[in-house]
Amino acid sequence: MYPGKGIQFVRNDCKIFKFCRSKCHKNFKKKKNPRKAKWTKAFRKSAGKELAVDPSYEFEKRRNEPVKYNRELWQQTIEAMKKVEGIKQKRQAHFIRERQHKARAIERMKDVKEVQRDLALIKSPAAGLKRPAKEMDVEEDDDIIEDEDFGNTSLDLKTLNKKKAPTRAKAKVAKIITEVEADAEMEEI
Repeated sequence: MYPGKGIQFVRNDCKIFKFCRSKCHKNFKKKKNPRKAKWTKAFRKSAGKELAVDPSYEFEKRRNEPVKYNRELWQQTIEAMKKVEGIKQKRQAHFIRERQHKARAIERMKDVKEVQRDLALIKSPAAGLKRPAKEMDVEEDDDIIEDEDFGNTSLDLKTLNKKKAPTRAKAKVAKIITEVEADAEMEEI
């Protein structure tokens, strides 16, 4: 905590507690367990949401060995602190990415199960028309009729008008068949 911020409380057994804001201090005075409040670092670490066990945390331990002042030693210590902090940040970022990756996999599995469970809601209404669609298969003859007397080709309007209806029916059948195939693909997934 930078100067002028937070509260420090020293208990009778000389244990020091530092609070970043009054919210934390009030909860401490109420004897609330920080591992049960979801907004605390203690909860996040105990729930496995943050990196709690890592060798880089061993560097932060306080060592009560008096050392004679040496400018080079201080410079080396500061360099080491920067490197350790960089390593810690990389490991925390990797930990978070792995958690997100696992969460995405679990989410996909839930989605697949939900789709399989509620497949009836997703299916097309045309899925039940699969058998009639095959029965309605109509073959179409050529519209052009050869004139035997003249040897050239001409169009007979009566037969042409009669043959437009099966063409439309065939188009509907083709549309229904594509919908049925799409439903079959969804069932496979």
